[in-house]
Amino acid sequence: MAEELYFIKTNPNIAKINLYNKLCREEEDIMKYLQADAKTSLEIIKNKVKDSVEDLTKDELLTIFSWFSNAYSSDHEEVKTQLFIHGIDLFYEIPPTGHAVNFLQILSDYEKHSQQRLNYLVNSQNFNQFVIYGIFLTEIFNREQGREHILSDYLKPNYQSLYTLAEAQLQSNALSADVSPELQHYFADLYDLTKFYKGSIIKLEH
Repeated sequence: MAEELYFIKTNPNIAKINLYNKLCREEEDIMKYLQADAKTSLEIIKNKVKDSVEDLTKDELLTIFSWFSNAYSSDHEEVKTQLFIHGIDLFYEIPPTGHAVNFLQILSDYEKHSQQRLNYLVNSQNFNQFVIYGIFLTEIFNREQGREHILSDYLKPNYQSLYTLAEAQLQSNALSADVSPELQHYFADLYDLTKFYKGSIIKLEH
């Protein structure tokens, strides 16, 4: 299972210039991170980036992440800045504290009960629906501990079906994730960061 989760917005127009040029300039360096037949793999990555960075597979994007992370290993914020300059906006991450596993379990339960698959690359509308479900689920769960659920109350009138789904999931006792207060915080953050966004979102497990 994933130890860390990255959430990414892309800018294909910037990537096809900046990232493509960097790949061309630093071929020898990035090929160290590619597996067998690195030259061919690099050409495939370059062609995808030239068309749209969103065409990259999960493994190809992880390779680029490893490349940037090692190049700026002393400064995580600089890694994020350089990725952004090259068309990859790492706008949120869930750190390796065990919460990523629980987040993914809630996602799996949601996919099962909503009959909607959220892939590695997902449109923002479908992602937003899941995030709202997550807000409902975590706030209802934590309500007994006396924690505020203002966001849930605000969203409920417009998303009654998602609220009902979250309620049913909790009442069925089928939830296998540990619903910690941190998860409630992550869902609220993701809602704020994506509620007006119209593009695709990449969910990258590392």
